[in-house]
Amino acid sequence: MKRNKKTEKRRGLNPAESESILKEIIGLADAFCAKYLNEDYRELCKDMVADAYEEGLPLHSGRPVSWASGIVHAVGWVNFLHDPAQSPHMTSTQVAEGFGVSQGTMMAKSKIIRDELEVMPMDPEWCLPGLLADNPLVWMLNVNGFITDIRLAPRETQEEAYRKGLIPYIPADMQEPGRESGTGPRIIELPCEQSETARPATS
Repeated sequence: MKRNKKTEKRRGLNPAESESILKEIIGLADAFCAKYLNEDYRELCKDMVADAYEEGLPLHSGRPVSWASGIVHAVGWVNFLHDPAQSPHMTSTQVAEGFGVSQGTMMAKSKIIRDELEVMPMDPEWCLPGLLADNPLVWMLNVNGFITDIRLAPRETQEEAYRKGLIPYIPADMQEPGRESGTGPRIIELPCEQSETARPATS
């Protein structure tokens, strides 16, 4: 795992202490996901712990189990874990109880994480793989100054977006045999030149 030496120095931590804290948080989140959720949640939670550390969140302050619960809640919040129509699904109360922490503590850590990492509902960066296809935020890109559903764009445009790492796969590859791809992008908003993606700004 990549270390942020400046952050360690500011916190008064040495690399071994930082590594120990990170391993404990990841281990707690791993165990929870293995028991209650699945491998996709486990991978996203592990990545979020790493990002939280890189952004300088005070993971050394407070109990590791509190941060682990906040991580799982934050990832679940993105993916609507509370929705009973999904599998797996858990309420916030159940997540807190599974970690043995208060719901208030878990929610407080989750909010810190979401605010600092600028996480939003259906965030493409933290979306479960199984939900990517139906997540509109994954496919809305800035194409020639217009916010476009890349799934309706010509294949060459999709390939370019994939090459740049803007989409997880080429939508045309997932179409049913014999189905024609879109003849062009669909304009759904006014021109926007500030970003390559349709991700809204976080307040």
